[in-house]
Amino acid sequence: MKNRVLLCLFVALAPIAAADLSAADKGVPPAARREIARTLTRIADREIACAWVRVSRIEASRARVRIHASVGLSYYPFREENLRAMYDSVRRCLPAEYRKARIELFTEGRAVEELIPLAERSAAARRRVVRFVNRSARPLVERLDAPVRPDAGLQDRHIALWQSHGRYFDQTQNRWRWQRTPFWRTCEDLYTQSYVLQYLVPMLENAGANVLLPRERDVQKHERIVDNDRNGPGAQYEERSGDEPWTTGGAGFADRKPLYGAGENPFESGTVRRVRTVAQGGAPSEAVWTAEVPETGDYAVYVAYRTEPGSADDARYTVRHAGGESRFAVNQTMGGGTWIYLGRFRFTAESGALVRLSNRSARAGRIVTADAVKIGGGFGNIARTVCDSLRTAGAVYAEEPSGYPRFVEGARYWLQWAGFGEEVYTPKRHADDYKDDYMCRALWVNALMGGSERLPDSTGLRIPVDMALAFHSDSGVRAGDETVGTLGICCTSDGGGRFEGGADRILSRDLADLVMTQVVGDIRRTFEPRWTRRELWDRSYYEARVPCVPSAILELLSHRNFADMRYGSDPRFRFVVSRAVYKAILRHLAAQYDRPYVVQPLPVRAFAARFTDEGGVELTWRPAVDPLEPTAVPTGYVVYTRRGDGGFDNGRYTEEPRIVLPIETGELYSYKVTAANAGGESLPGETLSVCRMPDERGRLLVVNAFDRVSGPPAFRCDSLAGFLDRSDSGVPYLYDIAFCGAQRVFDRERLRAADSCALGACADDFETQIVGGNTFDYPFVHGRAAAAAGWSFVSASAEAAAQDFGALGEYDVVDVVLGKQRAVSVGRGIRGAEFRTFPQALQRILRRYAGAGGALLVSGCYAVSDLWEGADAAEPDRAFAEEVLHCALGGRCPEPDGRVTLVPSEAGMAGGEYRFGTSLRADGYAVESTDVLRPAGDGAFVVCRYASDRQPAGVAWIGSGGGRSVVLGFPFEAVDDARARSRLMGEILRFLEPEGKEVAR
Repeated sequence: MKNRVLLCLFVALAPIAAADLSAADKGVPPAARREIARTLTRIADREIACAWVRVSRIEASRARVRIHASVGLSYYPFREENLRAMYDSVRRCLPAEYRKARIELFTEGRAVEELIPLAERSAAARRRVVRFVNRSARPLVERLDAPVRPDAGLQDRHIALWQSHGRYFDQTQNRWRWQRTPFWRTCEDLYTQSYVLQYLVPMLENAGANVLLPRERDVQKHERIVDNDRNGPGAQYEERSGDEPWTTGGAGFADRKPLYGAGENPFESGTVRRVRTVAQGGAPSEAVWTAEVPETGDYAVYVAYRTEPGSADDARYTVRHAGGESRFAVNQTMGGGTWIYLGRFRFTAESGALVRLSNRSARAGRIVTADAVKIGGGFGNIARTVCDSLRTAGAVYAEEPSGYPRFVEGARYWLQWAGFGEEVYTPKRHADDYKDDYMCRALWVNALMGGSERLPDSTGLRIPVDMALAFHSDSGVRAGDETVGTLGICCTSDGGGRFEGGADRILSRDLADLVMTQVVGDIRRTFEPRWTRRELWDRSYYEARVPCVPSAILELLSHRNFADMRYGSDPRFRFVVSRAVYKAILRHLAAQYDRPYVVQPLPVRAFAARFTDEGGVELTWRPAVDPLEPTAVPTGYVVYTRRGDGGFDNGRYTEEPRIVLPIETGELYSYKVTAANAGGESLPGETLSVCRMPDERGRLLVVNAFDRVSGPPAFRCDSLAGFLDRSDSGVPYLYDIAFCGAQRVFDRERLRAADSCALGACADDFETQIVGGNTFDYPFVHGRAAAAAGWSFVSASAEAAAQDFGALGEYDVVDVVLGKQRAVSVGRGIRGAEFRTFPQALQRILRRYAGAGGALLVSGCYAVSDLWEGADAAEPDRAFAEEVLHCALGGRCPEPDGRVTLVPSEAGMAGGEYRFGTSLRADGYAVESTDVLRPAGDGAFVVCRYASDRQPAGVAWIGSGGGRSVVLGFPFEAVDDARARSRLMGEILRFLEPEGKEVAR
């Protein structure tokens, strides 16, 4: 056996040695060439997994040594500084007579200097590159009331982006199915959306970009269409004429069918209305679309119009929503004949939605057209031919849709619904939806660009697309703790290596390199120092080759490999990766346009809201430092306000990390803050709420200590590996659109078994569901319940409260929101445990507050267990539980049925049963397990029990010095019904209120 292995190695290596020897030059001995190959391999291996470089030819003279290396060297992320070091290392391998020669390295037929991304080159080197730029006077969509204009960000840039695959119809199996098999609680068709839709697109849009997607982006399952051709139930189109009359134009959208079959285009079924523009001073004409929505929620708004000769570049749309009105200028010289996305807005079932288009323009006499408005995402309505029995003479055929929400369907179906031609969405002429889906994404990019400056001789929507990126995950498994890691793909050879107009296709490699390098670097610095960087392939993949713009494919990680998905299931990992992709795109486009760039800041921290003596509210916060990006420094902030149950307004800008705002008594206000600079806005931080009651019965401080976002706990032992969904499904960021179902197979010996039986295989019962997560809006829930009991309240983050927020002493009760907060770590635990319920700083200030006679309300799934036996639990934590919370851990309730009963007792609370949510659902996070509490110390007693087994679910305490507390082993905000929450909060506050106050029942 040993001889056979040696023989195989000899046969494998013989061609390599022969190639080296056959390429020998007289002046460079074989030993030196082999040492150069080993040196280059060693250098590449520092960055790239399993790097291997072979020297195929050396051309040597005393003046110059030209080394031709194999494709393995091309995978290396070349930069000017590491290339100098590489040359120095190679020089040391050469014979003495060549040590002073100029060294040139080639791989894949290019000098390695050409493989340095434009963004990483010196100014002199940049001048030698033909850039890919568009000169467009106005972008496709511009938000007119945006509080920040990111001129050093992505303002006016157009980016084509898509999130891998989706649900598709498989002709060979005669059924709708996923393109990728579900593993580790998700499948690729859903998984990559949790990066692209939830993080990456908002980051790019906050930087000023117009982001175009070939798939539905709205996860809202309801959809309303309002069209000039037909008014349906709850939908109304109206016109108001001013100086210029409305007339009927050419072909446009009409939704005349519940389902659309092969070749049917809804954008050829109706008409549009047209009107000439008027300038300032003229009487404007308007088109108005109104629609009822079935339930209050967030809905995307799309508009449709027709591009005609003389179209206006500033058609002015206004969207009326629950937070006010938002105004947009849409450039109708491009983008006609499809759905154009304006934004996502909150609409209420009571007020519905309204969109208004005016013919007011900077220039009179241009053309504005009005067609349909689409509100929400909806369900798929593209039908495919299904037969009841394949290959039988009596088969019965039917047209069936997927039956799934449109946002999970593949691009092929969205593009038909969005009015693109068959040549775009079905290059296989309806015979192979699988190939149609990945081919149509690339064809769609060119259809967007057709007629624009970069593709002037092609028919299309004339949108000046700057780049395209496909965001995928890959397959592959590893037996140990090794990650499969990140792969990049580009194609630089098509079209003679040039885009139309002369730009070099090497820019596609630039994009792929920048994205890969930023992603891998940021992951290594924040999560996993051993994260694997794979090859950077320059290959003829359809999505990389066909688009007529710089394009790249990112294969982030393996959705089949446990080591990858221990990180990939964590929302913070998804944020870091998405931010890395955004930063790479920003740097790539800044280099194309030869402009400086600034990275948008991180969300603010230490947010607090307190009443002022003058009757207003003061908001304060702190900027977050980004250790990965020196330019991400805020120069100002945007404060968004919500009144009552409405939506947030358009925001107001402030340069200081504080603002004082007026409020009205009896009105509930909520606030969120973004940090801003010349690169754009951060994602928002948490939401805080306040309410000053006219005859307040007390004053409450709500401390939002629930900031956890994480995947479920992961485990690995000798025989098993996986995620513990049953006890803790994790906490998504806002909501999860990637969850398929719980893991079914845990046996590590099935690592490479058939898909449905392999390690990590999971259920599919949640593949169409949105799973609720941490909304960061729980002070509103707690505060509204307190206001219903007549209490005024303010709120603060745990970090702000721990910094001695108002010394806490001015508040009659402090309500600590813990939710599903608990100490957790991700992956191999390099970051350590995070999200402790009571960090030491918070413990200290609450101990002082309680010791001075203050009253505490604490609620959460792990309120005591995280102190008692959590990842970082210690004796001081147990002492805090017993001495401040007056509780000890009596165990865990692993599968509560969600029913708790208040115990009539010396607390003076009325009895009653309450329910909290225990299952995965869209409108809240799941409570899979809760604390069983035991009273600790004098004055402590049980005040609440789980209805199923009568175990203690809550403990109250009355101190001899006047202090009081209530601790619940379940989250207060998880109680399902708002009226029940108000009733429960009223009972608790009556018990906790300071002595001497008269409160009527």
